[in-house]
Amino acid sequence: MEAVARASIAASSHARVPLCRRPRPRQCHAARCLQGRRSVACAAAADADVVRLFDAAKLTVIRETLADSSARRLRLNAEALTSCYAALIQVDEFVKSGMVVGLGSGAASGLAVQYLGTRLRRGSLTGIVGIPSSVICASEAEKAGIKVGNHEEGAQIDFAFADADVIEEGTLAAVIGRGKTESGQPSFIQQKGIVKSADKVAFIIDNDKYVNGIEGSIPVLVKSGNWIDTAEEIDDLFLGDAEVWRRPSIGTAGPSGGDFPLVTKEGHHILDVIFTTPIQDLGKVAEGLEKIVGVVEHGIICNTTPYAVIASKGEVQVLDRKSSVIPNT
Repeated sequence: MEAVARASIAASSHARVPLCRRPRPRQCHAARCLQGRRSVACAAAADADVVRLFDAAKLTVIRETLADSSARRLRLNAEALTSCYAALIQVDEFVKSGMVVGLGSGAASGLAVQYLGTRLRRGSLTGIVGIPSSVICASEAEKAGIKVGNHEEGAQIDFAFADADVIEEGTLAAVIGRGKTESGQPSFIQQKGIVKSADKVAFIIDNDKYVNGIEGSIPVLVKSGNWIDTAEEIDDLFLGDAEVWRRPSIGTAGPSGGDFPLVTKEGHHILDVIFTTPIQDLGKVAEGLEKIVGVVEHGIICNTTPYAVIASKGEVQVLDRKSSVIPNT
């Protein structure tokens, strides 16, 4: 079997994929690392033991599934490893042969791309076409052996996955695009277009970034000609709740973007709307931004029917909107 996990998705309940006690070396398959819906075998053990077991299983999967140099270049700390393990699970759960798949950007999505290539080389998946969300993503997909298509060609996308910076509990609305890419160009613009075109979407997230009341930045793409007027309108819209800074290409951020503000290849700027009080409704924030003249796009993804693949200590959960609250444990 090629599956890293077979979490069954029920429309009315969330799926948990707990790890078994003894992940075997040289095996990266779900049935060998995970045991369906059963409780974690070492759930009664100390937290440190659960974390150690979880990390051992993840490292086994990553080392054996991803042997090529591009995968080894991924710099994965403990937090990134958790979400990357979830990325492998969502490939097994949602991707079927013959699909057109939107390929997200970020550490977890990068690992999912490599794993997708592994499954294609082994023949357990066939006929996959990947639609990359960035130039770097396209390069990694080609190295992994995935046939790459172009979103601008109007290809129908069956499924898309993406790293999310944060997800709103209950609605599963997501924020993407907070971080800079290696190329300096924001990836959320193309990524959002791919997600909106997909029949089914899964966001990959760590448990601590699945919250009720989101704080931090929302990236907003604006026309450069009148960006100051646009920034002032956004500031008025969220007066007292957020600050508006223009994103720099290098150096320290600030209201004006410093001496080297980021300019996209289309000639637009990125404004980071930094919320200092919790956002109660991401959908309303998106609606307000879209009414402002000069706003081209923003990093909020809502009005979709996504799944959230959430990695937490000792387990991975797959949630939909009907089951989008993680019980306290």
